[in-house]
Amino acid sequence: MTAKNIRARVRDELTSEIKAIARRQLATEGANLSLRAVARELGMVSSAVYRYFPSRDDLLTALIIDCYDELGAAAESAEAAVDRADLLGRWLAAGHGIRDWALANPAEYALIYGSPVPGYRAPETTVGPAARTTNVILALVADGVAAGTLPAPSAGSRPGAAGCAGTAGAVSSMPADLAAELDRIAALVAPTVPRELLARGITAWIQLFGVVTFELFGRFQNLIEDSRRSFFDHQLRVMAGYIGLR
Repeated sequence: MTAKNIRARVRDELTSEIKAIARRQLATEGANLSLRAVARELGMVSSAVYRYFPSRDDLLTALIIDCYDELGAAAESAEAAVDRADLLGRWLAAGHGIRDWALANPAEYALIYGSPVPGYRAPETTVGPAARTTNVILALVADGVAAGTLPAPSAGSRPGAAGCAGTAGAVSSMPADLAAELDRIAALVAPTVPRELLARGITAWIQLFGVVTFELFGRFQNLIEDSRRSFFDHQLRVMAGYIGLR
């Protein structure tokens, strides 16, 4: 191994150790990370840590990307284990994969889905990792459209209601500014998905993370106590019906 390779290996190992210590800080301090505290735990001077992460925001960005990637991998792995034709099964698997990761990593989930960190602005490098869970959901919806099992729902159909036939009224009932926004999103990420169906997919995605967030942040105390997994599964199935997954 060359000296250059050795230096690169040492740098990678130390970078990983810095991030591991910072993740432990998340559990006790939230996003109030301190590079000086990380340096103390490493037994290094602060200036040495700054060579790896020039600022707190750089360290936060690295952690956020790691967390999004881990969450995305959990959703992808769970969903990939289900038969491609089983759209409902894929949706349920992805949802439970997301929840399971969140329950196992509450501080990391809070970092990416909790309160914004004051003064921090996420760079473009976080966009791709953040989109991984969304892409799982968009892919199964697009597969349903391609297979003809997910036609665009009618504007007035209710969550969980049987049948999603026809688009009559769906376009005219949608505000023009929202329709334009959805068309823009569709052109970028889901060109085969009808506008109304895309709107429902986004609603289901928000609902999924909303239920996880309520559970992680203690909003179910004295409300849903002993059946939270069942409640989450029920919410997933209600949203599946709303999208049209059978």
